[in-house]
Amino acid sequence: QVQLVESGGGLVEAGGSLRLSCTASGNIFNIMGWYRQAPGKQRELVATIISGASGARTNYANSVTGRFTISRDNAKNTVYLQMNDLKSEDTAVYYCYYKTLGEPRDYWGQGTQVTVSS
Repeated sequence: QVQLVESGGGLVEAGGSLRLSCTASGNIFNIMGWYRQAPGKQRELVATIISGASGARTNYANSVTGRFTISRDNAKNTVYLQMNDLKSEDTAVYYCYYKTLGEPRDYWGQGTQVTVSS
C-alpha cells in the first residue's frame, strides 16, 4: 500500500504562484504527477514525471505548458508542481498521482484545493 502526503495549495490572486508537493512511500521507479478536477468537470491531467532507469521524463497539459513546472527529488521520493502565472481557470482540487512502473495499480492523494481569484 502506497501512502501519498500532499502539501501546498491555497488561495492566490491571478498572476500569482503556488507550489504543491507530494511525497510517496513506494518504489522510486514510478510515475508521479498531478491531476485536477474543477466543479462540474472531469478530472484532467496537469503534469506527470516518470522516474526510470534512463532518467526522468515530463508531460504537461497544453493549458499549463510554460506556466507550470513539475520536478522531483528522488532521495525524498517527492514530486513538486511549481505553478506560476495562475489563472482563474486553474481553480480546482489538485490530486497527487502515483503508479509504480510495471504495476497496474494507480494511487491518488486526498486532494488539495487551489483557488485563484480574479
